[in-house]
Amino acid sequence: MLTWIVLIVAAAVAVYVVIAFNRLVRARQMSHEAWSGIDVQLKRRSDLIPNLLETVKGYAAHEQNVLREVTELRGAARALPQGDVAGRGHAEGALSLALGRLFALAENYPDLKASRNFLDLQQQLATLENEIQMARRYYNGAVRNLNILVESFPGNVVAGLFGFARRDYFELADPADRAVPAVAL
Repeated sequence: MLTWIVLIVAAAVAVYVVIAFNRLVRARQMSHEAWSGIDVQLKRRSDLIPNLLETVKGYAAHEQNVLREVTELRGAARALPQGDVAGRGHAEGALSLALGRLFALAENYPDLKASRNFLDLQQQLATLENEIQMARRYYNGAVRNLNILVESFPGNVVAGLFGFARRDYFELADPADRAVPAVAL
């Protein structure tokens, strides 16, 4: 009789470990997929920036400091490793602020502000910023779910056995970085 009890308990533990492992795998994959969504939107924004800079250069060639800053921050954001969530959040926040300063230049250049190409690029950037925000919320939700599974008992035991770890949220370290670039249409 004791043998049966031990076998039933062992089978229950094994079933729990399999279920917990599969939930952890699912949560990890969801967080990877969510990060991929952010990465795609950030790449789209990064690809839009050279067109925006060329358009502004034609009207405001002497505003080299802002243009250079946007170019450098874009390069810095692209150079970060794909998995560096915290670093990427900081770099992308700084880039957003620089883009806001770039758009503020349009106020000083009525011809630029009226340019169809510039207006189209502003609209595309505004759309991308909204998509980045949605992707960021989805990613942070997926990470929250993974982190709950990794940290709560008894799932943390299974997570520890199989090497599952917490993931970082996509957060902006500086509160000023949280501002979305102002896009006046």
